Amino acid sequence: MTGSFEGKRVINKSFMPAQFLFLSALLLQGAPQRIVSTAPNITETLFALGAGDRVVGVSQYCNYPEEAKRKARIGTYLNPDAETILSLRPDLVIVQKLPGGLADKLRRLNLRVVEVGHGDLAATLASFRQIGEAAGVPAQADALVASIRARLARIGKATRSRPRRSVTFIVGRIPDQLSGIVVVGSGAYLNELFESAGGANVFAGAALQYFKISLEQILGSNPDVIIDMGDMAETVGVSEQHKKKVVALWGKYPTLKAVRAKRVYAVASDIFVVPGPRIADAAEAFARMLHPELSW
Repeated sequence: MTGSFEGKRVINKSFMPAQFLFLSALLLQGAPQRIVSTAPNITETLFALGAGDRVVGVSQYCNYPEEAKRKARIGTYLNPDAETILSLRPDLVIVQKLPGGLADKLRRLNLRVVEVGHGDLAATLASFRQIGEAAGVPAQADALVASIRARLARIGKATRSRPRRSVTFIVGRIPDQLSGIVVVGSGAYLNELFESAGGANVFAGAALQYFKISLEQILGSNPDVIIDMGDMAETVGVSEQHKKKVVALWGKYPTLKAVRAKRVYAVASDIFVVPGPRIADAAEAFARMLHPELSW
């Protein structure tokens, strides 16, 4: 059954599958149909917003969800391959805002580029809305942000009556050594996740997102909980034996409260380092580490 509208023939919508209707709506709105993502958080967000089928290229480290592994690889998020990106004929490239002018370089190739910010929790949630707007699904982005805020509120409510345990999260370290240590400061969204989980970052006095400290500084701050991901940035394939070795490194310092209470945790998961839609999963994991006495 057909009809006409402003001189154009259109199909009666009652006969269209829902997915086809959604795609038709996107086309009418001029939404991009071939999207390249240059960072894991952008890729995860696009899939969470239902735009994964329109993603044609992702960065080397985009491994979630599973479908992302089947997309073409365009290099690292710091150094994407412009030639590969061009070959994918994208009508939208989404990049992380970084020094070095990556977005401008890509725009000079006549590509439509959208930059998304990062940093604290507000910037992270705002990036979801930026991505949703660019991909033509702003309502889905609003729903995602609301869902994450609700989950963080529930976690905060569950831990509010518990003692606030001090914590440090190590995101970088020389393998097999407690040196070259990089920790989370107050400028990172992770700092706010600690707070939601009933913790207090011992290095929250630093406005930086991430910064180097010495072992002596950790010994001096003596946190209740140590979370160490330092030499496990390559999260794929990390064994339980490796994690035990990390915990054993800290066992050499029994004066640490975290060591005495057996609250040193070796972790290897992208949920802790990718500021994407799974940040509420990270907050819940932090809550379990900080307050294992609670039932989750």
